[in-house]
Amino acid sequence: MPDDPQKYYLLVAIDRATRWVHMRIINDKTAKTTSNFIKDLYKVCPIKINTILTDNGKEFTDRFTVSGEREPTGQHLFDQACTELTINHRLIPPKHPQTNGMVERFNGRIAQVVKTTYFADADEMTLTLNQYMKTYNNHIIQRNLTHLTPVQAMKKWYREKPELFRKRIYEQAGLDS
Repeated sequence: MPDDPQKYYLLVAIDRATRWVHMRIINDKTAKTTSNFIKDLYKVCPIKINTILTDNGKEFTDRFTVSGEREPTGQHLFDQACTELTINHRLIPPKHPQTNGMVERFNGRIAQVVKTTYFADADEMTLTLNQYMKTYNNHIIQRNLTHLTPVQAMKKWYREKPELFRKRIYEQAGLDS
């Protein structure tokens, strides 16, 4: 938004098996913000989260900020939140965003929505993008999911492997996020 000096960022989590998406629009890239995001994701995601894969941004890791070290210390707020939730935090190789290709593709979809839509203010942008997330999860069929939506794929997984889930899945846009 040209009239708004505030920068906005998007945090995106995608389940690899079902392509279910959770996202959050944020206005700062801090470890506190990303650790709150992973806690929020844990609350809303019906699937048991075993592993999360992130890039090497300082909001996710201290891998490159500790002098001379190339390994994360585990003391970063995001790592601590993952440990608290018993989630394994893995990092993509540096300078290889294609490793996180599903997120990159979804970010491209969001970029297209942002480029082709005029937003009066940040609240309208947030509302629009959250509605897109609900539409994506509940109504956009995906060829790689045998023409199911992410929520339909999640329900199929739930029927076949309920032990992978922490809670029941609803096939209604307002209840899944």
